[in-house]
Amino acid sequence: MQNTTGSDPKPISDELYALCTSSESVSSILAKDPTVKPGDAWKKLYGHELHKSRKRNSLNGNAKSASDDEILRRTAECGKWGPTQPSELFLRLFNDALHTVDEEGPEVAMVSPSLMGSCGTLPLTIISTVPDIARHMSNLIARAEREVYLATNYWQNGIASKFLTDAMKELSRRAGQRGTKIIMKIIYDRGSPRQMFEPHFLVSEKTYTGKAVGLPHPHEIPHIDLEVINYHQPMLGTFHAKYMVVDRKIAVLQSNNIQDNDNVEMMVHLEGPIVDSLYDMALISWRLKLMPPLPSHDTPAASGGLRGSADHTGPDGNLGTTSNGNIHQPGVVDAAGPAHTDDTSRADAVTGPSTTDSVTHPQGMTTHHATGDGLDAPTNGHSQETSSANRMVSEKIARFLGDGEPAIPQQQIADPTSHAQPLPEHTTDDPHWDDDIAGEVARVQASVSGPTPQSAMDAITRHLNHTTNRDFKGRAPPFAPGEEMTPYIPHATHEPFPMALVNRPPYGPPNHKSVSNPQNAAWLSALRNAQKNVFIQSPTLNAEPLIPAIIEACERGIDVFCYICLGYNDTGELLPMQGGHNEMVAHNLYKALSPAGRQHLHYFWYVARDQTVPIVQAKKKRSCHVKLMIADERVGIIGNGNQDTQSWFHSQEINVMVDSPEVCRAWIDGLRRNQNTHLYGELSKEEGVWRDGDGKEAEGVIGVDPGRFSWAKGLVGAVKRVQGTGGF
Repeated sequence: MQNTTGSDPKPISDELYALCTSSESVSSILAKDPTVKPGDAWKKLYGHELHKSRKRNSLNGNAKSASDDEILRRTAECGKWGPTQPSELFLRLFNDALHTVDEEGPEVAMVSPSLMGSCGTLPLTIISTVPDIARHMSNLIARAEREVYLATNYWQNGIASKFLTDAMKELSRRAGQRGTKIIMKIIYDRGSPRQMFEPHFLVSEKTYTGKAVGLPHPHEIPHIDLEVINYHQPMLGTFHAKYMVVDRKIAVLQSNNIQDNDNVEMMVHLEGPIVDSLYDMALISWRLKLMPPLPSHDTPAASGGLRGSADHTGPDGNLGTTSNGNIHQPGVVDAAGPAHTDDTSRADAVTGPSTTDSVTHPQGMTTHHATGDGLDAPTNGHSQETSSANRMVSEKIARFLGDGEPAIPQQQIADPTSHAQPLPEHTTDDPHWDDDIAGEVARVQASVSGPTPQSAMDAITRHLNHTTNRDFKGRAPPFAPGEEMTPYIPHATHEPFPMALVNRPPYGPPNHKSVSNPQNAAWLSALRNAQKNVFIQSPTLNAEPLIPAIIEACERGIDVFCYICLGYNDTGELLPMQGGHNEMVAHNLYKALSPAGRQHLHYFWYVARDQTVPIVQAKKKRSCHVKLMIADERVGIIGNGNQDTQSWFHSQEINVMVDSPEVCRAWIDGLRRNQNTHLYGELSKEEGVWRDGDGKEAEGVIGVDPGRFSWAKGLVGAVKRVQGTGGF
């Protein structure tokens, strides 16, 4: 297993090896006694109280020298992969992540080491707006049998939160009909002076039902026992995690907060043993005694999770999961071919022509840069290009995107429903609960489709406008056949594959000392060990350790693709020690590269699916908040962490690393379908700046040089971030 261009793997100490191969974890202690505080369980296992002392002690175990093959074999033994076998690339990233636990102690893993490496299935990916992700969360909540654990950074009363509170009321109604009680836990970060003395504290009913948060009153959800925690590690240790675990069977991990904005986000739906890892991490984050305990404390996901009266069924009793953790989706086409269902509207919705032909020829990917920022675009959806703006998409980006494959070829829908009788959209004013993922896919796809490409583009604009930009105009030309937008991306039924949690703990002090943790190590390892390419999408990219790693990868011939949001949280990133705003970083990266290395950096500003120009995030019209890294089109890291200073050095972040070429190719296909970044967003390699066909930069940009008093703008951005109105 010699990797001639990447980094050498590091030996795993005997002590860490013992922790990883153990059956003990925080969740295993609570399985025996659910009244134990998770924080006390941690202390019992690892000998110190979580987060109390900032002095970190390494495990000081015996790490013997060995060959690369021996080290990777021992690394593989540190995960519970079930029937799967991790790839060499995955093991190299996992080894680097484990090494930080050896150096810093178990605390940096934010999960019991015995559950850091696991396996599972991934039935659904969502790349879309916050309401679409909230729709899926709301359906999962409504379908819950006994318990829901929901975590988010910022919870803001609005349309996004109403999807969830409506679902809580529906869940309570269903639980009442079944004669059961639901246990629900919610944890968020809403800054409070009290956190200077008590980082975790229970939120009062008066506070969480108040106007700012808007959770239901107990009388509105009589069959749900709700407990809410507010958590922040002063000063800068933000709880930035965003995930949900339902019945210890399903976990969703996403990029979005629960708030209304113009962002496009990304979520993955996970099942199988990996859910136990997220469950364990959730207990550790809660830390306090759970009152009452979670019903699933002794029913791990690896054994099927909670067994309820309907065992994860909808109100009509349709089974939602199979025994091996895969999703059974009536009407969804799997690898064997189309399935059938008695629900004719759903059957129509999930059939259609295969669109396996990817864009592999750069000469077929002509792009047009339009002028302006889209605020005064024509109303017919057509862009007004000038002939001088025509240029070709680079061969390398075309080749990279061409390697993407639809998760289920037949599922890439040309005509998802009868346009005479379209499936009604699931909204807060008119809820439509679906029994399974197939129904959700069909319903959402109908909202972005039409009888013609032009009408479909108009539908896409309406969808992207959702709650915040009802009258904003689309300007992109109609898409080519086979390039439909697919917000919900269902994955064909598959066997489990290797997964690992690569997290970072919260760190409050205002310095950059907390850099060694599984999250950061996995990201850096991907850039060191990739053999072909690395794809990064993030709202912001400015973390100090990341910049030289990108340069080194490009200089050794690795193609690095960066999809970044123009102007995202610009003012906040201009504060001292924050790394600078996106334009400055992109410009400096190109300047730092040799002429040869520059050809391997492909930098883009995010462009929405209905637009032909990047729009500065401050306009709050079309932004992107996706957090994703893919190495060599087979190992993906998805979750909460941005590529900025805050996420690298301070915030608690949760990410899952997956080892699946099929899933990664489906993500690449989805990235092409659900945005126009590759068509209209590329920066020039000569100066690292985006310009339109007339040579003008995007409207409202700060520019590569923010000026002498950029720190003052940074203070404004910092205030907005604390208030929840800035990008985060």
